[in-house]
Amino acid sequence: MSDKVLVGVLPGDPRPHVLKWAALHARGRQRTIELVSIIGGAVGAVGEQSLVVEAEEHARTALEAQRDALVAEGFSVTVHVGHGNPVSGLIEASKDAAMLVIGSDFRGEGHGPVRGPHGIRIVSGAHCPVVVVREPDERERRGVVVGVDGSEISEKAIAFAAAEADRLGEPLIGVTTWAPMEVPRSPGLYPSEYLHSLAALADEASAISLAGLAQTYPDLVVERRVEQGYPGEAIVDAAWHAHLTVVGSHGRGVIARFLLGSVSEELLMRLPSSAAIVR
Repeated sequence: MSDKVLVGVLPGDPRPHVLKWAALHARGRQRTIELVSIIGGAVGAVGEQSLVVEAEEHARTALEAQRDALVAEGFSVTVHVGHGNPVSGLIEASKDAAMLVIGSDFRGEGHGPVRGPHGIRIVSGAHCPVVVVREPDERERRGVVVGVDGSEISEKAIAFAAAEADRLGEPLIGVTTWAPMEVPRSPGLYPSEYLHSLAALADEASAISLAGLAQTYPDLVVERRVEQGYPGEAIVDAAWHAHLTVVGSHGRGVIARFLLGSVSEELLMRLPSSAAIVR
């Protein structure tokens, strides 16, 4: 497996906060960095080739300047400029990466969705964990939030989140939810022993999933939150005050790789914090 951190850089929009996140991660894990820009928009029109070449040259010049600045700080950095569909290009490049780091496609407040679909499409198809770095804000943030449900993909998310929390010197906040079976009855009519059992099972799953972290990270502070409700809502609520939120992707196999689960998709659409989607 590659030990490279791949950073998707929009031509003409370097987004320093994205480069900074990737650089700090790479330094903490002693990983190399590759800066990638994909020139899109070509349709084969007459006279287009010279524009593509010019755009590639500008992109390469910008990437090389960013590379030189990172190299001066002690990083090992390569650059790559391609052309084609940016989403497909980054997905293909992710085959040879330990992690892909991209910025959010924030559209601003106004008509339509606040965030575009490109981030979700890239995350859906990527072959490695993807970190989507949120634009900076003035919110006071604390901790790394991770979704915990006892599944295999959740265990991978916990491992990723614990390593990041330890690197940042922040607490790890594990969020587990439970909800009663949906049946045609009033919420107040569920048997109390049934609700207590659901809560106890969720608490047990949370405790078991997070129990072994102290051996690997003896200084890591772990907080467990077990709540009644739906995972997407609980994780997004916790994420508004977190430095990073980590969840697992959804699906297995070639086709399922392109289907995100409801939790990860909701997290990316709202992006209350920077988010990591782990496979």
